[in-house]
Amino acid sequence: MGVQHISNGSGRQSGKWSRRGILAALGAVPAGAALAGCSSSTDASASTDGKGATASAQSATKKATITVTPVSGTRKAEFTTPVEVTVTDGTLASVTVAGNDGSTLSGSFNDAKTKWTSAKNPYSGTKYTVTAKAQGATDETVATFTTKSPGETFVGYFTPEADSTSGVGMPVSINFTHAVKDRAAVQKAITVTAEPAVEIVGHWFSDTRLDFRPETYWAKGTKITLSLRLKDVEGQDGVYGVQSKDVTFHIGREQISTVDLSAKRMVVKRDGATYATYPVSGGNAQHTTWSGIMVISERFKQTRMESSTVGLGDEYDISDVPHAQRLTTSGTFVHGNYWASTSVFGHENTSHGCVGLHDAKGASDSSVAGYKFYESSMIGDVVIVKNSGEQTVEASNGLNGWNLSWADWKAGSAV
Repeated sequence: MGVQHISNGSGRQSGKWSRRGILAALGAVPAGAALAGCSSSTDASASTDGKGATASAQSATKKATITVTPVSGTRKAEFTTPVEVTVTDGTLASVTVAGNDGSTLSGSFNDAKTKWTSAKNPYSGTKYTVTAKAQGATDETVATFTTKSPGETFVGYFTPEADSTSGVGMPVSINFTHAVKDRAAVQKAITVTAEPAVEIVGHWFSDTRLDFRPETYWAKGTKITLSLRLKDVEGQDGVYGVQSKDVTFHIGREQISTVDLSAKRMVVKRDGATYATYPVSGGNAQHTTWSGIMVISERFKQTRMESSTVGLGDEYDISDVPHAQRLTTSGTFVHGNYWASTSVFGHENTSHGCVGLHDAKGASDSSVAGYKFYESSMIGDVVIVKNSGEQTVEASNGLNGWNLSWADWKAGSAV
């Protein structure tokens, strides 16, 4: 090893080596010096940034995973719970749920946008396609499932008929094919609205019958809309509704007829003015006519009437009663009568409970009272009977809910 001459700072050279100088020349540094000058703070920072950048890159490459419930491919999914879409390692950008029946399910995200839940349950017996996308993703997740069909079902048959025109007394009456246990759930799924608007309330007459009406008769010209949203509503355990539809019907002119069986005449008023007055014959002392407010629910130009069907044995059987209009389920009609003397009408009450008007056999004579009243009437017209010697008809006996006060009517609502 050659000898180096080290300057001592005075311009002179020394032939001697200090221990520190030798160590420095050999590349060795005392421990204290190593701690002080091994690397700069800039070097340390660079090392730390390198590790952080690697971690960020790894996090950025994680792919968002979307999960749909019910699981894609399910063939008999439940229809009693909402659809859910969740995402891990990301947030949701969009979710759509479409049924093969043309329906869609709306829904909402949670605050973190990691979960979407449908606002309503899916319909039964329907195939759904769920399309979801995560924020920043280029691809969509598509899942399909089919809900199972309910085991037992019910429907509601409604009166009046769709697109029909009725009198001002016509309630909206719904009869269910299966007894309803959860009345509130079923009633909430049915709405009745009117133009012009008026408060309309439902009243349960039984487990199978629900009627709707306003406080007073409908205004003439009213448009009524019945909305049934019974599909998948559980009426009772395991029994579900199947209807989802809207129907409309209209109220025509106002006609209210008052039968006074003491005076034995009927006064017909049309839109508040007297339209006609007819002599009548009501129920006799043994077979009195129901009193109260009744609504025409069926109309027959001619029909057969048998006493056996109303618990009167074989007292009568008339095959061609003309111009018969039903007032009660139990068998009260206002109808034409050709077999009694014309002197009876306006003078005697001789029937088995019906209100009779003079008529002709064959129902084709336009000059008689039975024909004229029939031609002037429609389903939903109001017929009020008074002074009959009989109690007020039950509100459930026909479409006769007007015999209940508004307070009593509202008390029969389940909502």
